[in-house]
Amino acid sequence: MEMPKATEADKEHFRAVVPNHPEVVIKPMFGNLGAFVNGNMFAGLFGPTIGIKLSEADRTVLESSERTVPFGPAERPMGGYTGLPEMWNEEGDGDDARARAWTEKAFQYVASLPPKAAKEPRPKAGRK
Repeated sequence: MEMPKATEADKEHFRAVVPNHPEVVIKPMFGNLGAFVNGNMFAGLFGPTIGIKLSEADRTVLESSERTVPFGPAERPMGGYTGLPEMWNEEGDGDDARARAWTEKAFQYVASLPPKAAKEPRPKAGRK
C-alpha cells in the first residue's frame, strides 16, 4: 500500500482550509496531517487530497454535486470520509472558500459527536 507524502505546499493549503477554532488540534500522521476535535478526526490530508467526515446528509449533497474523490489509499479508502475535489486545488485560491466551508461543516458535525474515549493501556507482557 503506497502512502503518499504531502508536500509543504499541501500542508500549508490544508492548514489554510481547516477552521481556526481553539478546539482544533492538527497532528502529523504518516507524513501527512490530521485535524481533530475532541479526539476525533474531522479532516485529513493524504498526499494533496483533503478528506473530510460529514453527516450522511451533507456527504450526499457534496458527493452528488461535486467531483469528489476517495480519501486514503486506493486499495482501501477510509470509510466515512470524502475527498474534496482535486480540481479545487488546481483552480487556485478562488475555491479555498468552498473547501473552507465544507471543512467547517465537517468540524461542526464531528464536534457534535461524543469525545473519543481514551485507550486503556495494554498490559505489558511478562518475561519468561
